[in-house]
Amino acid sequence: MQKPSWWRRLHWPEYASELMGTAWLVFIALSVVSFSFGAGSPLAILLPNRSVRWLMAGLMLATSGPLVAISPPGKLSGAHLNPAISLAFWLQGKMHQHDLIFYIVSQLLGAVFGAGLAVHIWGQRAASVHNGVTAPGAGYPLWSVFLIEMGCTCLLILAIFLFVSSPRLMHWTPLMNWMLVALIYWQVAPISGSSLNPARSFGPAFVSWFWHAQWVYVLASLCGALLAVVLFRMLMLAGNNDVLTAKMFHVPRYRCIFQQVQAAQINTDPDGPLIAKRHRTSLPE
Repeated sequence: MQKPSWWRRLHWPEYASELMGTAWLVFIALSVVSFSFGAGSPLAILLPNRSVRWLMAGLMLATSGPLVAISPPGKLSGAHLNPAISLAFWLQGKMHQHDLIFYIVSQLLGAVFGAGLAVHIWGQRAASVHNGVTAPGAGYPLWSVFLIEMGCTCLLILAIFLFVSSPRLMHWTPLMNWMLVALIYWQVAPISGSSLNPARSFGPAFVSWFWHAQWVYVLASLCGALLAVVLFRMLMLAGNNDVLTAKMFHVPRYRCIFQQVQAAQINTDPDGPLIAKRHRTSLPE
């Protein structure tokens, strides 16, 4: 039997899911920022305390990723929505190299689409917050922004790895993600913009064509991913389990294109149907 070409071996539904999911994440992020801090913001009247508004904004925008994770597209692709997260799973041996490349390309394209849509819809309100471009807070040197972004990205990815390496915690990953991102945003956004995600920074920067200090958010997040993998492997040597899945919300019936998946899986063919047919099983649907 002739092997399929490299083009046909690509997993287009998963890439499309990452594109749509990242577009949603960036659109929600920019919308929340526009309505929390933009000109004529209703929240500025209801919540004059800026710290409280940072917290409320964090709680709202942090829901976007977990909502994608529990949606059908997120259950299929794993809802990485972040090149740093995909890189971390690849470094841990859970992704094929060609899937990593296409995941990152899809995430960047989705971020541009989501940012462009938000800027088009919200117009002047988005423009008043510089179209949601991530930028260092006034008075903070780039080295401190770099360290904060690297450390927070490392913390986020390490927390994800710890949850998806535990059968008991695995299905609570989206909830943990929401709470942790909201907390980080509340504390860090006034200092660094709280990107934690190269795609989140790339989309608004591309739409606005504003690239000042954007290298910080790309390099810091990728270094944070590398540091998280190193720390997790140290924990593995101390007796922690390996990552069981590379999905934020693992559902056995959904196709899984990742490598060395130890979580329960019904649909085991990475080139098979997207969703396996239902049958009697004790595994979660």
